Amino acid sequence: MPRTLAVNTWVWTSPLTDATLEPLARKAASLGYDALELPLENPGDWDPSLAREVLDGLGLGGLVVGAMGPGRSLVARAGDVAATQEYLRSCLRAASVLGSPVVAGPFYAPTGVTWRMDADERAAVVAEVRESLAPLAAEAAAAGVTVAVEPLNRYETSVLNTVEQSLDALAPLLGAGVGLALDTYHLNIEEKKPADAIRSAGAAIAHVQVCGSDRGAVGDDHTDWPGILRALDDADYRGALGLESFTGENATIAVAASVWRPLAPSQDELAARSISALRAWEHA
Repeated sequence: MPRTLAVNTWVWTSPLTDATLEPLARKAASLGYDALELPLENPGDWDPSLAREVLDGLGLGGLVVGAMGPGRSLVARAGDVAATQEYLRSCLRAASVLGSPVVAGPFYAPTGVTWRMDADERAAVVAEVRESLAPLAAEAAAAGVTVAVEPLNRYETSVLNTVEQSLDALAPLLGAGVGLALDTYHLNIEEKKPADAIRSAGAAIAHVQVCGSDRGAVGDDHTDWPGILRALDDADYRGALGLESFTGENATIAVAASVWRPLAPSQDELAARSISALRAWEHA
């Protein structure tokens, strides 16, 4: 069965707005993508009802992605937990209107914020994340949406870096409105064998994002893409693959993701090369 291939609007712009959504959706459709990842950086940036109308008109699916900017955290030492919970509720409401099965992102601490922890401190932080996430898990499950929590590499967070850590931290919540969002960029940095990590995540995988090992296009990098796709099949993952890369021309996301140079001659080419490679492996 063909995979659903999505592209994140961060490939071209940040933040996404009502004004930029339709032209980007048309671009994604023209490139052959099946769905659009829509980052909700701040509630009100774009109207979920309008987005649903635009995407339905183009035959595209929609997937909501969250952004953990400064002060957003489910851990009190790193931000405002109550405000972050309300932000995530906004994401869930947007997903419900859009028809997105997931809200995906690193929903525990601000991206780019790191600190050292001993074993006791880490256990306390993990317990706090679970406690802060639990009411949202129940609300997500009731709405038919999964909060897909993404482990990030060591340079972007010190809370959850690996699949093993994430499964352990979220175990009491997994399957009840909570799953994992896996990103091949972070897997490439943190996992000894990314394909094995994917298999170990199994049924907990709720969303998958892809990009080249350099954060650029899929296909001409050193990632073992056939092995990654086989592992996803072995894990029985049937959801979308979302291309997530970034333009270095926006201040917020580029700094958080350390994108200091162009990752392709153009962002359109990055998106086109990626879908071409993924479709080729799909039919190999």
